[in-house]
Amino acid sequence: MKAFFALGVAIAVGTAAPAQADPCEGQLPTHAGTTFAGEVRYVGDGDSLCVGRTLDPNEWIEVRLADFNAPELHASRGPEAKAALERTALHRTVTCVTERGRSGRVISYDRAIARCTLGKISLGELLRQTGTAEGGN
Repeated sequence: MKAFFALGVAIAVGTAAPAQADPCEGQLPTHAGTTFAGEVRYVGDGDSLCVGRTLDPNEWIEVRLADFNAPELHASRGPEAKAALERTALHRTVTCVTERGRSGRVISYDRAIARCTLGKISLGELLRQTGTAEGGN
């Protein structure tokens, strides 16, 4: 039974698509209240995205939304949350303002914690209006 299980895991791991690293390489803001704007160039999951004014990933700022907590990508409803953020924001211009997270820091896991708005409405609020699942870490 163990050999059969191990074989199944090996097959599943071997056929899974490799995880893709996000392309955001820009310098992250380090102070709360820093404002930046640009096009949403990449969506990593339901609450992470890259914002950049140019096509150069070396200038894209990776953001963790301050006002929305999506399920993890590998969790139930995680892929749907990512798709919702893509439909809402990808290739659209947003304005973001950095905030301190629960830890008191502006940067968490190599992402700037920020509230981003599309027009006058935050992306978190727009995601809630569409019924996007919340509940990640």
